[in-house]
Order: sequence, then C-alpha cells, then structure tokens
Amino acid sequence: MARSAVSALLILLGCLLVPVSVLTVWVHDIVLDTDRYVATVAPLAKDPAIQNTAVEQVSQAVDIRHNSREVTADIASWLRAHGLPERAAETIEGLAPQLDSALDQAVRKVAAHIVRSEQFPAVWTGANRAAHTAVVGALTGKGGGPVGVEGHAVTLNVGAAVERVRQQLVDAGLPAVTGIPDIHQRLVLFHSGRLDTIRRSARLLDLAGNWLPALTVTLGGTGVLLAHRRRRALARAALGAALASLALAAALVVGRRYYLDHVPTGVLSREAASVLFDTVVRFLRVTVLTVLVLGVVVALGAYLVGPGRLPSTVRGRAEILADSAARWGVAHGMSTGRAGTWTADHRRGLTTGVLLVPVAVFALWNHPTVLTVLFLVLILLAALAVIALLAATGRSGAPGRGG
Repeated sequence: MARSAVSALLILLGCLLVPVSVLTVWVHDIVLDTDRYVATVAPLAKDPAIQNTAVEQVSQAVDIRHNSREVTADIASWLRAHGLPERAAETIEGLAPQLDSALDQAVRKVAAHIVRSEQFPAVWTGANRAAHTAVVGALTGKGGGPVGVEGHAVTLNVGAAVERVRQQLVDAGLPAVTGIPDIHQRLVLFHSGRLDTIRRSARLLDLAGNWLPALTVTLGGTGVLLAHRRRRALARAALGAALASLALAAALVVGRRYYLDHVPTGVLSREAASVLFDTVVRFLRVTVLTVLVLGVVVALGAYLVGPGRLPSTVRGRAEILADSAARWGVAHGMSTGRAGTWTADHRRGLTTGVLLVPVAVFALWNHPTVLTVLFLVLILLAALAVIALLAATGRSGAPGRGG
C-alpha cells in the first residue's frame, strides 16, 4: 500500500514538473544561448510589421522639424535686413509647416529605405548578438546595454539604425541635421505592469538550470518502477505529462493575449507585438507539442502491449500477417537460415533492446521535435516488423532452421 502511494506521488510530482522543465529548457536554450537567440530573432528584421514599427521609431528619433521655424525665421530676418517687405517676410516664416512636412517625408523615405534594405538585418542581428548578455540581465533583473529594463518595459536600442538615417540626411544636404544630438532610440520589446514578477520567475528558472528536466524524468521513472503494475503506471505517467503540456499550451495562449493587451499601441503595433511574441516563443511551442505527442505515443504503446481485447487483437493480427509473409517466402524459396531460428528463440530480449534504442536516441537528441518523435516511432515499428518476420520464419520450420 505504501509502495503504491509513493509511486503515485512520484508520478504526480513528475507530471507537475513537466511544464516547469519545459520552461527551463526554453530559458536556457534560447535566452542563454547566443547563437540560438540571434537565430530566433534574426527573421524579425524582415517582417513587415516589425519594419513598419522600426520606420516609425527611427523617424521619430531623427526629428528635425523643430529646427524649421529657426530656419525660416533666419531667412526672413536676413531678407528684412535687405529691404524685403514685412508681409513677404511673414509669408516666408509661415512656410515652416510646409518645411516640416517636407523634412518629415525625407526622413521617412530614408528610414524606410534603410529598414527595408540589407543594412537593417545586419544592424538588427548585430545589436541582438552584442546585447545577448543584457537580454539575460533584463530577465534576471540586471539590465543594461542595448537591451534593458526601463520601468515596466524591456527595450532594444536601435540607435545604430537612427545614426545611419541621420548620416544619409547629412549626405543629402538637408538643413540642421548636423545639429541633432546623439540618439539612443529604444524599441519596446515587452511592456507589462507585472514585469517585476516575470523577472523573478525568470530568475527562478535560471537557478533551476539543466537539472530540473533530469529530476522530472527521474521522479516519473522511479514512480513507474515502484508501481506494482508498471505498464499501467507508465501509461498514466505518459498521459499525465501530455496533459501537463496541454495545460502549458493553454497558458501560452493566455499569456499571448495578456502580452498583446498590455503593449501600448503608441510604442508597438498589435501586428508587430504578435509577430514578436510568436517568434520568441516558437521554440517553446515546439517543445510543448513534442512532449505532448511523445506522451500520447508512449501511453498508446503501453496500452498496445497490455492484455486488453483490442491490444490482443492488434498483436494477433500482426502475428498472423507475419506468419503469412513467412510462409509466402518459404514457398518462393526464401530462407533466413539460422537468423530466423535465433530471432524466434531470443525475440523477447531483442524486442526489449529495440525499444531501448529509440529511448536512448531521443534522450541524447539535441532539441527533439515532433518530427523526431514520429521518425523514431517509424524506425521502431520497422524494427519490430523485421523481428516479427524473422521470428515467424523461425517458427514456420523454414528451410535452414536448426541448420
């Protein structure tokens, strides 16, 4: 009784830790890995929604419209000094709004050209790579550098793009551009009144490190080994892990809505915020789906090897099919020799070994996906089919059996 209770408790703890383990893997493999982080956010530089936001941010940063009144006033004063009538001078001073519009159009044109050219992806990628340490700091409360924490927002410095726009305006000879001070325009990546809570959670995940996934598997595996009915315990543990992953997937949907609802439209459009969120959590979603599919596959496999009517029928039909194929091969002069006899005598051990191989491969696979799971399942089914066919040949008394 106590053994069963301990087994159930360990399996429950393992299932509950599955979402936290997945989050930990995401934090370590995306946030703390420079190459993966840069590879994740690099495509954003060519996304239309991000580009439009960048054009708006850069255009606002390179704001030289406040100089237009000074320019027109200086021209009018000079003309007054040379005898221009007052009405004409006032007319020239009134051209400031038109000059503002012209300058604004020029700035936006240059900004759009840079943001939509091959220069901006280089700026974007370079800024994110150089800021990787600061990204980690932003989540752990030690912000600084190109990426930092300002109040309730996590921001990225796009000053390099602003500087390129300003330089092109200088080269074009636009007035008063050289007087613009150095600009450190920041693009808001995330905005939330609960940023402090999010940072504390990220810090805890960071402290968990890579040992939490191993602990989760150990707890669940120990619970299965302690169970009196291990096959049933394995199926329940696998289904529990799948349900926990499904809960995390639902939490991501809620989190996405929360994020979009708390990004001010004045700093980031909803379209840009959507693509930003989806890009950053893409690896997390893939991991959640992988664990979900893996749990279902393992539970289904544990069920099919059980004593139920449907599993027995499936296995019986598979054996009948293998026997038919073996008899057909014998009738056409095909022989597996001693291999068939040996396989029939050692089928149980071979089956166990074949089952352990994909488990080991999956455990050692770097960042497995749903395709990885399906690939290993197909390989496993093919291997089991070969074993069944060889064993059927050995049982059929085909030529070469025993010699």
